[in-house]
Amino acid sequence: MQPQAKTNLLLTRRLPPNVMARARRDYALVGPEPGDLPWPRERLIAALAQANPQAVLCAPGDVFDGATIAAMPPSVRILATFSAGTDHIDLEAARGRGLVVTNAPDVLTEATAELTLALILAAARRLGEGERLVRSGAWQGWTPTQLLGLRVSGKRLGILGMGRIGRALARMARGLGMEVHYHNRRRLDPALEEGAIHHAEAESMLSAIDILALTAPGSEALRHWLNAERIALLPRGAIVVNTGRGSLVDDAALIAALRSGHVAYAGLDVYDGEPALHPGYLDLPNVVLLPHLGSATVETRDAMGFRALDNLDAFFAGADPPDRVA
Repeated sequence: MQPQAKTNLLLTRRLPPNVMARARRDYALVGPEPGDLPWPRERLIAALAQANPQAVLCAPGDVFDGATIAAMPPSVRILATFSAGTDHIDLEAARGRGLVVTNAPDVLTEATAELTLALILAAARRLGEGERLVRSGAWQGWTPTQLLGLRVSGKRLGILGMGRIGRALARMARGLGMEVHYHNRRRLDPALEEGAIHHAEAESMLSAIDILALTAPGSEALRHWLNAERIALLPRGAIVVNTGRGSLVDDAALIAALRSGHVAYAGLDVYDGEPALHPGYLDLPNVVLLPHLGSATVETRDAMGFRALDNLDAFFAGADPPDRVA
């Protein structure tokens, strides 16, 4: 009896070793050897045409817009993304073509919440400035007034986007003695609030907090949500942290507020148009800049890859993928 042929799978990126090992075991990997960075559109389309895969496993930064989806060979039946977000995929174009699309939700909640809390602490305690001071060789020793930051315990934390990540952050923040406020389109069930204070209007929340954490997913409706008008509602000396989407922030407005001191410190892990970022951030000492590390733990990245492969396994077994979004 002949062994059953493996399904042809195109990977657009090199994935963590454990994920690569499972993919090689269960699928026939076709196409060019993937690297760490996304292929340009022309290279991606050429790779798809050359490999003629039945499935594609992509990642954020791989642009599957309408033109790319239209150029896919007919062999491609499913596109699985190594991410919870799907803003790099034109879902309507996928549906129009009959292409199944899946994501990898739920598995990055704790890691991203941890990173958000780390940015709050790093910004409030001026850890970036301190680390640069030591590395530069300019540190002369302890002084009573050196790099005085802010204590976070007892502060009021406002969260935009009280989904899984926002709720995990709220739980961690309560452990530090912070009072949690949030703004959502809809109020959570009281059991999920766990004492957090809901604000039906964003303006009410902004004027009532010391620290703002942006954990909402990106959407056109939320583009540049944190603009000059909303920043002005924050108390002077507030802290702003963004681990949601770079598009949530009007960069020019936040940079102006950081320069004036209205926003004392900021911590950013995501940027509008990343990997490019507004050059105005680069010479500001009071902002901590990270390279999109929200889900960057071994455990989380393995879980994301396994979730993507679980969806492919289900699809080719004839079942509906559990994380189907199109």
